[in-house]
Amino acid sequence: MRGLLVGRFQPFHRGHLGVVQAIRSRRPDDALLLGIGSAQESYTWKNPFTAGERFEMISRAIGEAEIERIEIVPLPDIHQHALWVRYLEGFLPPFDRIYTNNPLTAFLFDRAGYEVERPTLIDRRRFEGIRVREQLAHGRGWKKLVPPAIARYLTTIDAPARLALLAKGQGRSDGGGKS
Repeated sequence: MRGLLVGRFQPFHRGHLGVVQAIRSRRPDDALLLGIGSAQESYTWKNPFTAGERFEMISRAIGEAEIERIEIVPLPDIHQHALWVRYLEGFLPPFDRIYTNNPLTAFLFDRAGYEVERPTLIDRRRFEGIRVREQLAHGRGWKKLVPPAIARYLTTIDAPARLALLAKGQGRSDGGGKS
C-alpha cells in the first residue's frame, strides 16, 4: 500500500515532519509519496524555493529523522481541478489513499474513490509556511521552526537574503499579512 501527501513545502518545516512521522507510525508497512506541489513555481513570496531545493530539504530532513519508505515527487500544477486526480494517477506510482486537510483536495479524491485521511496538524499556529517565510525574511527565529538539516541547508543557499528580497518585492518588507 502507498499513501500520498501533497504540499508546497515552502519550506519543509517541523510541522510537516511531524505529520510525516505520525503517518509513518500509523502505517509503518506502507510507503508514502510526498508530492511537491506547484513544482514549477519558485522565486516568489508564496513559493520562494525551487522544486529541486524543496526535494533537497525533504531528503535531508527525512534522512536525519531516519524515516524510511518515503518517495519524493515534484508535481507541477495543471490548473484544472476536474482533471487533477486523473493527472496524478498517470504521473505517480499507484497509491490508495490521500492525506490532506485541504477541503477541495479531500473532495476531489473522495469523489474519485480514494480513502482520504486528515492528518492532525502539528502546532499549526507556530508551524506554518508563511510564518517560517516571515521569520526567514527578518533573519531571526526561523531555525527553531525547521529541522536542523533544513536549517543548515537554508543557510548554505542564503535563504534569509532571498526571502528578505522577495518580501520587499511583494510589498512585504514588514513581513506582515498573508498570501
